[in-house]
Amino acid sequence: MLDADLKTQLKAYLEKVTQPIELVASLDDGEKSRELEGLLQDIAALSDKIAYSRRDDDARRPSFAINRAGTDVGVRFAGIPMGHEFTSLVLALLQVGGHPSKAAPELLEQVRDLEGEYHFETYFSLSCQNCPDTVQALNLMSVINPNIHHVAIDGALFQNEVEQRQIMSVPTVLLNGQPFDQGRMTIEQIMAKLDTGASTRDAEKIRAKDAFDVLVIGGGPAGAAAAIYAARKGIRTGVAAERFGGQVLDTMAIENFISVTYTEGPKLATALEQHVREYDVDIMNLQRASKLIPASEPGGLIEVQLENGASLKSRSVVLSTGARWRQMNVPGEQDYKNKGVAYCPHCDGPLFKGKRVAVIGGGNSGVEAAIDLAGIVAHVTLIEFDAQLRADEVLQRKLRSLKNVDVIVSGQTTEVLGDGQKVTGLVYKDRIEGDAHRIDLEGVFVQIGLLPNTEWLKGSVALSPRGEIEVDSHGRTSVPGVFAAGDATTTPFKQIVIAMGEGSKAALSAFDHLIRTSAPAQATAAAA
Repeated sequence: MLDADLKTQLKAYLEKVTQPIELVASLDDGEKSRELEGLLQDIAALSDKIAYSRRDDDARRPSFAINRAGTDVGVRFAGIPMGHEFTSLVLALLQVGGHPSKAAPELLEQVRDLEGEYHFETYFSLSCQNCPDTVQALNLMSVINPNIHHVAIDGALFQNEVEQRQIMSVPTVLLNGQPFDQGRMTIEQIMAKLDTGASTRDAEKIRAKDAFDVLVIGGGPAGAAAAIYAARKGIRTGVAAERFGGQVLDTMAIENFISVTYTEGPKLATALEQHVREYDVDIMNLQRASKLIPASEPGGLIEVQLENGASLKSRSVVLSTGARWRQMNVPGEQDYKNKGVAYCPHCDGPLFKGKRVAVIGGGNSGVEAAIDLAGIVAHVTLIEFDAQLRADEVLQRKLRSLKNVDVIVSGQTTEVLGDGQKVTGLVYKDRIEGDAHRIDLEGVFVQIGLLPNTEWLKGSVALSPRGEIEVDSHGRTSVPGVFAAGDATTTPFKQIVIAMGEGSKAALSAFDHLIRTSAPAQATAAAA
């Protein structure tokens, strides 16, 4: 199951295991069960602290448990955790085997102190780059707290279960048999839902913070670059981010990041956060900004209010709030979001195996989505609003070569149809003839670009008609001391490498602003 190179790498990791582990399998006579047994036997052969046995004591087959011998500590996978989930498997082996987590000690203590009984189930797909974070978070929680139990389920292998429970998006998490949440989640996000007092405690901590010299709002490539450049100047730097990594977390393959021939969004996002943490930067995760209040006098403090009721103050601010998937805003879209309406073909595509789907959008992202989905689903209909596709010609040639793809141009999607539980079709209008047409299908993948996360800034800084923050060549906004960078701004070409450059420039501009204004933040705060 594992090739020689992978065995060598895994063997080195397993040397960190300090407590004996049992791999307990539940199998049937199918091919996937044979594959799983081969994988588990390979793993057991790499360490004298790991034993393999087959008990067939679980209804889901193939599945297996990783148990700490003689204890009730363990995690379970239903399926074969390869692909994006192989890292989840390795971490589970290490953590069940006693290797300590790198998570913040106060967060681990919060998990240990959680009272009650929690049975989590996470549905994932092997091609989903968002799923591992959720799987790994819940696995770690189940290792730390014996009252927390978790099974990670490959939806592609348990199609009947997926359909019965109407799972149409991954990751989807159930708690005690009931829907808990969907999408990428960290331990902090999960605990915020379970521990209802966490938000209040966070707000109290934030209120007690001294003013910053540079406060970065947003943790994507632009925000990370700004934080690093500011911190390297030796000034007090903070980052308030809803989720560190931003839109990069939802990006699959990255092949145009200069000097790196290939990487993936979650991997890059992790590297960004690790790099920022190398410096003395106060990172405040799970924080959404709600209002910007400019300084009342030149050189004064700028205030950023947060949704949890707390506020932060700083001598300068870098806005790098990024963008999110643009929605069609047609009847039925919100009703069937995650019930057939999806925005990530890599994540959710495997759940539509053998079904009919549509892709909305004929740019690069839309055509790439149609190409990827064509290898999984029965049929793809791509609908483009314009009179022609806008994707690169090399992608269009690939698309035209696929026999199970139809392309409709000059088509305007007007409604998503469903039966109350899931998508059953859509309606589009022919923009040339004016006729309405219905397409029967089970999934709609929306790929029509990005929308800047700037609604909270209306009335505070100048925005373009598209809602982007207007910036000059130095990243300055219309408000003194406030700078901006990345996909939320009027800077053309929304690319990771451009966002990083713009974030660096904004931080340098903020530093230049600081040295031309008042004293350091601590002195200003004391005077106030």
